[in-house]
Amino acid sequence: MSTAMTAPAPPASTGEALAMLTSAMRYLTAAEATQMPAEVQARCLIALEQLDAIETAARASILAAFTTGQGYRDDGDYSARSWLMNHTRVTRGTATGHAGWSRRGRLHPRVLAALAAGDLLSESYARLICAWTDRLPADCRDNADSILVGAAEMGMGLADLAALAAEIEARSRPDVPDEDGPRFEERAVKLETTFGGAGVMAGDLTPECAAVVTSVLDALSAPRGAEDDRSHVQRYHDALEEACRRLVAAGLLPERAGQPVKVTAHIDLADLIDLDVDSELQKKWTERVRERWAAARAAASAGSSDGAAWLEGKAAEGFACDASVTPVVLGTVNPGVMEELIRFCVQLAGHGPGRCTPNPTPDHGASDHGASDHGASDHGGPAPAGPGEPLPGSQPLPPGLSRESLEQAVIGKAVELLSGRDGLASFLRRRELGVRLGGPSQPLDIGFSDNVPAAIRNAVKARDLHCQWAGGCDQPASACEVHHLKHKSNGGETSLDNCILICFFHHHVMIHRMGWTLVRNPDGTTTAWNPDRTKVLRSHSPPARAG
Repeated sequence: MSTAMTAPAPPASTGEALAMLTSAMRYLTAAEATQMPAEVQARCLIALEQLDAIETAARASILAAFTTGQGYRDDGDYSARSWLMNHTRVTRGTATGHAGWSRRGRLHPRVLAALAAGDLLSESYARLICAWTDRLPADCRDNADSILVGAAEMGMGLADLAALAAEIEARSRPDVPDEDGPRFEERAVKLETTFGGAGVMAGDLTPECAAVVTSVLDALSAPRGAEDDRSHVQRYHDALEEACRRLVAAGLLPERAGQPVKVTAHIDLADLIDLDVDSELQKKWTERVRERWAAARAAASAGSSDGAAWLEGKAAEGFACDASVTPVVLGTVNPGVMEELIRFCVQLAGHGPGRCTPNPTPDHGASDHGASDHGASDHGGPAPAGPGEPLPGSQPLPPGLSRESLEQAVIGKAVELLSGRDGLASFLRRRELGVRLGGPSQPLDIGFSDNVPAAIRNAVKARDLHCQWAGGCDQPASACEVHHLKHKSNGGETSLDNCILICFFHHHVMIHRMGWTLVRNPDGTTTAWNPDRTKVLRSHSPPARAG
């Protein structure tokens, strides 16, 4: 049984077109693919590939217009790529790819037109054609695009297209010898952090760079005696790390955000303290720390990183051996102890049961004894308090309590309020497991200074990890500056509570030039608004932390 296909009526507006597109894709997603005949499955796959080409062309055109008009500035973003990451929830690589097609569309209009046609050229073939003709002189690209697109439309295979592109390049540069390596414009090094905190590096080096890197790695990767059983690639890895360590230690690197370059590592408390190794309590607590540490490290690999390494075990022990350790005490707010904390404070202030005596009820027979003759002036001491108010003067403490014990109790509850039920002290005291963190981690103490000393700067970096702009920003801590939420000119203190990590663009352009206001909310999120409050941005969640 066959079903006749009729062309649907074209949409009357952009909104209607988007609704039709969404509806059609949802229909195909929900369809039972296993019940389709192979012919229908094949037709769907071909059509989806064609739609992918059309979608690429449409996005490139719209994104180019959005970029030219700087539409991203309305949401406080500094680039179209940043806007895509924050508002369409795509990764950095995807946003970069979309921005790349926006650029290609301007440089290769013939290729973009072939994509828009849908049935002539696939996105992957179009990307290769652009890469090949980008190597040509500017005045040759359009003609080369026309030749290659035409050949692809006629069904030429990828290998034949590559050969044709190479022939076109050779004819366009008759006096330039063939080059096996990448051209200077194609030089690149890419370093990414994996889910487990390790790094993956890839790159295209110029011949000069390759020669320098090879010389350094060869010099530092020589086997260290007969007992050195490292492989060649392992020795190259260790040589690269040693070269970078020597460069940092020599102090020859330029400053970042006004600070000398240092290699930073996060090491959890479980690897720095010495508890009873046979204690079951320590094992359970360590497991909880490991879980939170792994979660924070994974979050850092997705872009919320201050540029530091996340180490544990032997790696942490080796790094800490020759490092300057800056302890930052973290905790989570536990509102459950607030009631008890208030009770202690009330008792410490001289109030509470047995210490606050209500004002006696006036005697109904007072008029019989001449009330006017019994004024306050006839009695020594201060006037009695009103109903429900504490009696004036110092009151005795409840039995069994001293002022010192109450002060210690208040201090203990204040620490518990911030350290939370998952805090180390709370865990060791009550042996509680399985309770998730109740809120964002807060450094408990770091100090105060007129300037921004290293201790406060390091604590701000450890807390915020990246730019805290409310609209979203992926700039790492190493590229950010410390901003005073309440400006110093208005009496703002240089303290951990009043400082926040902001990148140069959002700090100097959005806040200090365009007049935006940024505040940090009690739950750790941030909010920003423009001068006339017509635009308000809110962050989604506080930084992920490992307690």
